[in-house]
Amino acid sequence: MNIIKQLFGGNSRQFGMIFALVALVVFFQVRTDGLILTPDNVINLMNGYSYILVLAIGMVLVIIAGHIDLSVGSVAAFVGIVVALAMRDWGLPWYLGIIAGLALGAAIGAWQGFFVAYVGIPAFIVTLAGMLLFRGANQLFGDSLTIPVPKEFQAIGAGYLPEIGPNTGYNNLTLLIGILGVVALVWGEFRGRRKAVSLGSDVKPVWVPIFKVVVFAAVILYVTYLFATGRPGTSFPIPGIILGVLVLIYGFISSRTTIGRHVYAVGGNRHAAALSGVKSKRTDFMVMLNMSMLAGLAGMIFVARANASGPSDGVGWELDAIAAVFIGGAAVTGGVGTVMGSMIGGLVMAVLNNGLQLLGVGSDWTQIIKGLVLLAAVVFDVYNKSQGKASFIGFMMKKLGGNNNPDLEVAEPLKGTIKTEA
Repeated sequence: MNIIKQLFGGNSRQFGMIFALVALVVFFQVRTDGLILTPDNVINLMNGYSYILVLAIGMVLVIIAGHIDLSVGSVAAFVGIVVALAMRDWGLPWYLGIIAGLALGAAIGAWQGFFVAYVGIPAFIVTLAGMLLFRGANQLFGDSLTIPVPKEFQAIGAGYLPEIGPNTGYNNLTLLIGILGVVALVWGEFRGRRKAVSLGSDVKPVWVPIFKVVVFAAVILYVTYLFATGRPGTSFPIPGIILGVLVLIYGFISSRTTIGRHVYAVGGNRHAAALSGVKSKRTDFMVMLNMSMLAGLAGMIFVARANASGPSDGVGWELDAIAAVFIGGAAVTGGVGTVMGSMIGGLVMAVLNNGLQLLGVGSDWTQIIKGLVLLAAVVFDVYNKSQGKASFIGFMMKKLGGNNNPDLEVAEPLKGTIKTEA
């Protein structure tokens, strides 16, 4: 316990979901005789759940702003079918198909965002209507048929980093990504410590950052090894690259920019944010637009992996995305949540799904267990907050990633906004 306090400055209850993720991996690794942490399974896990994690990135911003989006699965399916038809019937090149899909998603988001932000209809109602509308449009446009997509387009959902350089027995680009990740970890820890010293802040003993770097570097390198040693022709998946880039971009936007501060301010106290000069309507419009654009991207990733778009695409995706966000520490009332926390929540659900499938558990018990996990995570977080503690995911992300985590600043959203704009 003392070591945990030295490393993170809190107690183990505040890091429950991280420990739950590790515990799930260990449990299923033992029960499946080592099948969880095999290269092929880890690669399939990334390929099979990346589109949900993409949805979770957009959903966390929607929920932080105090809304909910029930239409993302239907929007993803509709964009997927339209792009597939455009490439098949109109001869649209695959790269223009991707651009068209993002533009269509943004247009849908703007349409829904208009009703939410400027007409004042609750997002729950608008997106419920959108869920029905775009589900029907998906089946109407595709005649309830499966529409294949070209091989070049399939790379964004089922492609891998190519082999380059000398034959090392591993995928060299995957190894390079892992090494860069370790370098970024060391640099970030060193930079944070140097900044604390220059500001005259209290710094932890030297062994603390060293221990953290060693542990997390070992994890990064082990995961890199798994991705680099899969069956021939595989490596780190292209969907994983897309997801990683989005996590970096949206993590920066949500915690380091005025736009991100405004989202937290609106979700934390809408009236106070408006009085401080935050344009809450524009913020609501932008988060809804962004959500549908990412839904379009998720739909294209899924269609590319499946090699075709079909009438059942997107069913239930919104529930998985929402579950990932709430398991990751977001608050139902808005104002609280992190992109990284949502990724952790999504990984918990992914590992749980994957492990139960490997154990041969039926879909009935899988749904029951997932529901209990979601309920337990939300109850745990509500209890922590009722005791005056921060969200456990947000607390951990602050301690691991340095300062400026909005999850711990939502008690004073106005203060954070004013600081940023100054």
